[in-house]
Amino acid sequence: MKSSRRSFIKRSAAATGAIAISGLIQPFNVLLFASDPPNDGGPWWGVGIDISKCIGCGLCARACKVENHVPEEPFYFRTWVEQYTVLNDGTIKVESPNGGIDGLNQSVADEDVFKTFFVPKMCNHCAKSPCTQVCPVGATFESPDGVALIDEKYCIGCSYCVQACPYGCRYIHPEKKTADKCTLCYHRIKDGLDPACMEICPTSARIYGDLNDKESDLVRYLKENNTQVLKPHLNTGAKLFYNELSAEVS
Repeated sequence: MKSSRRSFIKRSAAATGAIAISGLIQPFNVLLFASDPPNDGGPWWGVGIDISKCIGCGLCARACKVENHVPEEPFYFRTWVEQYTVLNDGTIKVESPNGGIDGLNQSVADEDVFKTFFVPKMCNHCAKSPCTQVCPVGATFESPDGVALIDEKYCIGCSYCVQACPYGCRYIHPEKKTADKCTLCYHRIKDGLDPACMEICPTSARIYGDLNDKESDLVRYLKENNTQVLKPHLNTGAKLFYNELSAEVS
């Protein structure tokens, strides 16, 4: 009886372990690729940002404004850079003056700082984007190759998508009165060019690539780093993967 019981426990443990492992494999694929990418052999674009490489120079935000004719007024950005400063008492200070375009400098005395780092922000090009789901006229949509876009001809400027975006990546253009956001420089990547923010980055902190191509720089980046997405509990299928993402970042 004792031998049979031990055998039963061993078999049960082995079966439980197999189930647990198989359960881990599938969620990994779901989390990595957010949703089923197209199987037609075409690209499925994603983005990687290595926080450890960002120096807070703000060149990415400036290049984005110039390339995409983003309004020069403060608070209008398709991409921006935030500086996170964790003080010795545990207080977290987040700063992004003018989106970081003019560069970011430490505003707290060094002796009071526990750590500080820079976090570029932009559209996460979600595969299950909340902004697409709430648009009442279909102006916000996801391209076949995984880029979240806006058709200005249909947009009525209701700002539902602005409110729905959990990453604060959208705004209403002050002149066009339509929603605006990062397009991953879709006009450039369709011509084989890099997005403006990535082309100008002096430390290569930003990369983009085809998640369908297992040999792409982005897939290699995901293999070599312990990357995370912002707010994973929202299950938006974000395709912006951060390396060295600290718990302080929201």
